[in-house]
Amino acid sequence: MLSRVADSIYWMNRYIERAENYARFMDVNFNLSLELPPHVNEQWKPLILTTGDGELFESLYENAEKKKVIYFLGFDDQNPNSIYSSIVNARSNARHIRPEITKEVWEQINKLYYFVKDGREKKVWQKKDPRAYFTEIKTGCQLLYGIFDATISRTDGWHFGKIGQLIERADKTSRVLDVKYHILLPNTEAVGSPIDLVQWAALLKSVSAIDMYRKQYGKLSPSDISEFLMLNKAFPRSVLSCLMHAEQSLHTITGSPEGYTNLAEKKLGLLKSQLEYTDIYEIFKIGLHEYLDDFQIKLNDVSTAIFETFFSIENIINNS
Repeated sequence: MLSRVADSIYWMNRYIERAENYARFMDVNFNLSLELPPHVNEQWKPLILTTGDGELFESLYENAEKKKVIYFLGFDDQNPNSIYSSIVNARSNARHIRPEITKEVWEQINKLYYFVKDGREKKVWQKKDPRAYFTEIKTGCQLLYGIFDATISRTDGWHFGKIGQLIERADKTSRVLDVKYHILLPNTEAVGSPIDLVQWAALLKSVSAIDMYRKQYGKLSPSDISEFLMLNKAFPRSVLSCLMHAEQSLHTITGSPEGYTNLAEKKLGLLKSQLEYTDIYEIFKIGLHEYLDDFQIKLNDVSTAIFETFFSIENIINNS
């Protein structure tokens, strides 16, 4: 497969997953704000901190007011990671590889593009409750995943797309979990309180995990929720599950059933093994926030290794 085609399929899926997860970020904060007692202030700055967009946000806005944060994460074309920018970039990548994808995939990406464009023109962020808009974003992205899986042959292109989606999903699941840390940071005495439990439940709902979590654990527990979202092998949005399936696709592309033949396989395998051979109590000893920070750095290293191994022109020339 041509490097530029593989790169476009990889990033098309990463951008779609990013858009869906930013919509989830909005949803969890709206859910929290509705569940909290009247005397508890809504917090929107944690979303900026956990997405890693804090420096850019502060250069554009004076304070983290609700509407400013919603606009920045959802609609701002100056933010390369906003929902609007992500969908625009996904469509651009899809256009570059139009012969490699199906008509149905292209039509759904176009539909999403015009939906977010229309929402931006109608200034949805100014609505009192724009959750219906973000729900449509999530539904549209999930529909696209289904179309992609149902209509694309399981060639290298499909696997590159899945790796992009899964790497992005692992990153964002870890960041959604980290939202809880930032929310509680100013007020640690709230740990274990009814407000604390409401926040954990809202977090599970934001990643569509509440039902599967209840089936396995029953009552809400910070350690059990963290374990479920980080280390569960069966739940498709858990960090470990994402890395396991990304590694499978990477091995399919390279033709190596196990071990590693390149830097991307090595770094992904090491990171997956780090999660496989730990438990939630060891993570809590290190500190959940500290562990997640380290994980996100290593996941970025995996992403860089994938680029250098498969998409870098210099690397392709050297291996030709």
